[in-house]
Amino acid sequence: MNKLNLILQAHLPYVRHLEYPKFLEENWLFESLNETYIPLLRMLERLERDGVDFRISICFSPTLSTMLTDPALQERFVDYMNGRIELGCKEVERTAAEEPLCLEMAKRYLSEAEKNLARFEELDRNILSGYKALHEKNRIELLTTAATHAYLPIYKDYPSAVNAQVAMGMRTHERIFGEAARGFWLPDCGYYPGLDDILASNGVSWCQLASHSVITAKDKSIYSGYKPVELPSGIFGFVRDWSVTSLVWSSVSGYPCDGDYRDFYRDIGYYLPLDYVRPYIHEPEVRVFTGYKYHAITGKTEDKAYYSREKALEKVSLHVDNFLYNIKRRGFAIGSAGIDNPVFNLCFDAELFGHRWYEGIEFLEGVMRRADSSDDFLFMTPYSIILENDKTEKLRLNESSWGFGGYSDIWLDGSNAWIYRHIFKAIERMEELTRRFPDQGSLKGRFLNQASRELLLAMSSDWPCIMHDGTSVSYAEKRLRNHLGSFNVVYSAMSRNTVNTEWLINAERSSEIFPDIDYHLFEQEEK
Repeated sequence: MNKLNLILQAHLPYVRHLEYPKFLEENWLFESLNETYIPLLRMLERLERDGVDFRISICFSPTLSTMLTDPALQERFVDYMNGRIELGCKEVERTAAEEPLCLEMAKRYLSEAEKNLARFEELDRNILSGYKALHEKNRIELLTTAATHAYLPIYKDYPSAVNAQVAMGMRTHERIFGEAARGFWLPDCGYYPGLDDILASNGVSWCQLASHSVITAKDKSIYSGYKPVELPSGIFGFVRDWSVTSLVWSSVSGYPCDGDYRDFYRDIGYYLPLDYVRPYIHEPEVRVFTGYKYHAITGKTEDKAYYSREKALEKVSLHVDNFLYNIKRRGFAIGSAGIDNPVFNLCFDAELFGHRWYEGIEFLEGVMRRADSSDDFLFMTPYSIILENDKTEKLRLNESSWGFGGYSDIWLDGSNAWIYRHIFKAIERMEELTRRFPDQGSLKGRFLNQASRELLLAMSSDWPCIMHDGTSVSYAEKRLRNHLGSFNVVYSAMSRNTVNTEWLINAERSSEIFPDIDYHLFEQEEK
């Protein structure tokens, strides 16, 4: 029996700019809601109604969870969806007259948008309640991650900051979902020796690990990651299976690269006349994705074949079969090495499915339905695997991640290395503030809490990753400078033993995240 441990990570950086009528980067949330989070929920609910025996784990990061439960952002999403539905009605008319080969997809986009908005409203605009309902039916194991998805190995010399990230991640999950998380998604599978001690002290039972962690372990691995790894602190690690996940994950040869699938980049927002798309892009004339895409991956950007839904679904079916075949074949090979009932840990970013890979949610559904009808596969969650009390092995692991090369190249290179001297200095100053002001309540306590909030937001792994990828670099740099600048406002004022009340009120309103934060989280342990 091949045990399938599917873990999806849903994460976006905290973006909330109510001072503007519309804000470009808020579309990251709206696109993911419309194309991944709601369709994924609807698919899982469909499996539940059909009696399919599935189990998966999903991590909603604290920043994403906060945005998904924010009434202001929920209202903006409704406005966004109404715009997409209005555009869909226009597209049905336009394609019927001008591009009949696109009419089927125009109707599909419109229908899906209407269904997604309807489900959003049925859940009182809080989709997390839908996922929680599946969790209560033992279909989903919900887990959390670092407060702002900080890449933790970078901060290994600052255990107070790592502890603050872990503790606020656990605290936010419990506040939003009403119970403590057992599992903890290590951002970007970033692990370093000693991190598991901090996780254990915060009540974590398990985490996921990069495949590289076993390859470079100090101890020889018997099970090669196909059984849970017991870390020195006693918590369990589930090692991501690179050979299987790369069938989907690879940007060169993965299933989503197939030429029959829908192209992500060829969007009408970038090539139809500006007068037509202007109401659905950003002022003054910034072209953006609208979600209406009619071409397959084939060819160059200007010379792509029209997308065939029929061909794409045929390819999904083939890839589902191929995926399960490769797991089964791998299982035979592992079994011949003496490892019975291997655990395949399949870890992915949730946004790959539906958003980046349009057919990805149908792929997941196909995998779970066919696995349920087979005696060769069993979907399980990490905690249920732990409770089985099956074979495990104790390993001492070295630093590792799922990034290029297995280490920290993405989050620490020539494009972003400059940010860390500023963040490290802010951490040292935050530790200093906890020593100088050990027991502050009321206004000064709120002031220090805001400093902690700004520092956590500055530590987000999204900013160095964006700089590395060269995408929204100016926005990432601006956010980082603003958070560190706000932190320094507090530090400078507290150094004079004063509080800027007006600034504090505005700062709290602009970033309504971590309402239960406590600056004491940054206290250093006595040596």
